[in-house]
Amino acid sequence: MTTHTDSADKLALRNTLIEGIGGYMTAHSIGVFAELGIADLIKDGVRGSDELAAESNTHEPSLRRLLRTLTAVGLATEPEPGRFGLTAVGSQLRSDSPDSLRAFSRMFCHPILLRAWQGLEHSVTTGERAFDHVYGKDFYTYVAEQGAANKLFNEAMGEESRIAAARLAAGYDFSRAEKIVDLGGGDGTLLAAVLPAHPHLKGIVFDSPGGVAEAPEVLKRAGIEERCEARAGDFFQDIPGDGDLYVIKSVFQDWSDEDSYALLRSCRAQIPASATLLIVGTVMPETSSPENPIMFFTDLNMLVNTGGRERTENEFRTMLEETGFSVERVLLGAAGPLSVIEARPAAAR
Repeated sequence: MTTHTDSADKLALRNTLIEGIGGYMTAHSIGVFAELGIADLIKDGVRGSDELAAESNTHEPSLRRLLRTLTAVGLATEPEPGRFGLTAVGSQLRSDSPDSLRAFSRMFCHPILLRAWQGLEHSVTTGERAFDHVYGKDFYTYVAEQGAANKLFNEAMGEESRIAAARLAAGYDFSRAEKIVDLGGGDGTLLAAVLPAHPHLKGIVFDSPGGVAEAPEVLKRAGIEERCEARAGDFFQDIPGDGDLYVIKSVFQDWSDEDSYALLRSCRAQIPASATLLIVGTVMPETSSPENPIMFFTDLNMLVNTGGRERTENEFRTMLEETGFSVERVLLGAAGPLSVIEARPAAAR
């Protein structure tokens, strides 16, 4: 005999699965909301869908349906019919928010990435990058050729870095360093947080020409352009040798084991023997659980788009030790959502 409790439990299980299946609908909804800039129009108030439609040049009944859906998933509020505000989560889609993730949302809900994700089965069955299979070239080459998308990607990576950069600036002891080199530093967001907090430091943001393109403006806004330069290059070939602290943030996740080992060997060969290497990134647990799904989605995103992956502490230790580094400390959660691995060149044997 089926009881009411049994039926309620089954309904809850059914709803959980269906909500997961509908995740792509949530992503598309957030992407359109961010692209249209609706959060900027709502700001701190409550606005009618008719006003918002007029200002965003959208179809009012359809916009209302989008806003009601976003209310249902916790980004908006509807205190009275047809009038909408923002939750604390939705406020992150305001472009003027210090915690803005609008560019991040636009990038990760962009048709370029959504189309690549349609190739997930190809990646799972072959181990190959779906992005290359779909577009005929690798992610970074393709995006670099797309002017607007490349700029959006750099901005999105800058937004993603803000919390980790602020935590690192506040929590790590930089007193022994004089010049910090951020390898793969993109638009300079990390050093734009670190250098103002530590006036004795100088810095170099080092990345590909496309990756570092927005850095001069970011460094200028932070008031550190006299102490920090943006330098373009290939960290597999030519790493600046005049630093004493090298930071690699959220880079190894992009690369295969082969490329990650190559990058570490490049570092070992070119950085001073007395330098410190900081790896700032996700450190995966040995087993998965529902507690932090973001890192597992990120890992899968790397499979689809770049061919990289997230790694465990033991995997990082193995890579570093096999490429001539000695791990000094592993500081889990020391950079907000990210961890910090401190290593030094090992003594030559």
